[in-house]
Amino acid sequence: MAKDKAQTVTIDGSEYNVSDLSENARNQLLNLRVTDQEIQRLNQQLAIAQTARAAYARILKDELPEAQKTH
Repeated sequence: MAKDKAQTVTIDGSEYNVSDLSENARNQLLNLRVTDQEIQRLNQQLAIAQTARAAYARILKDELPEAQKTH
């Protein structure tokens, strides 16, 4: 028979069994996890946008006429 390992969470250096937390604390933990996932998704979107911007800037630079010397 497999031994069930209690799910724990570490907050500010202290480890807690999730099952020992109040319902409200478990809900807040869930909110934190969902928020962390959303931040990760947004960071991935930002990386995509930054990569696209760099590519557009590179293409624009290639399309510009050579700079004329003024002196």
